[in-house]
Amino acid sequence: MTYPPPPGTPDPFGSQPDPTPQDPFAAQPSNPYAQQPVSPPQPPQPPAAPSYGPSSAPPYGAPYAQQQPYGYAPAAPPQNTMALVSMILSLVGILVSVTAPVGAILGHVALKQIRQTGESGEGMAKTGIIVGWIVTGLYGLCCIGYIIFVVAAIGSSGGFN
Repeated sequence: MTYPPPPGTPDPFGSQPDPTPQDPFAAQPSNPYAQQPVSPPQPPQPPAAPSYGPSSAPPYGAPYAQQQPYGYAPAAPPQNTMALVSMILSLVGILVSVTAPVGAILGHVALKQIRQTGESGEGMAKTGIIVGWIVTGLYGLCCIGYIIFVVAAIGSSGGFN
């Protein structure tokens, strides 16, 4: 089955004259039988999200500090200073036993503040609590062991006579 050529194109076999006169100033039609360039297949694009309401972009003329430049993450929330102090005091408590319970207590206070204000530093506060109470417990056990050792040494030597 063959299809007739589009109107306005000359017959390639010359069997019939072209019934429409050719305008010499008109653009020449392209060859419909020429091979078209093949472009590589494009991956499917996700559909665009519909817009429902006003834009979240700041109004024109808003101060530069309020605008978020494209490509940057939003600013991180401020860090709770008490959480950092708690962690430091708990870790220093490994060497100096007095600061460990202070670090643990500050960790509890910092954790409460973080939950109320949304600041960052929850991990440091938890580290201060855990390390502070472990170090406090270990030093407490060492003190009890030392007291038992001293009492046992005094009891075996015959007392204070």
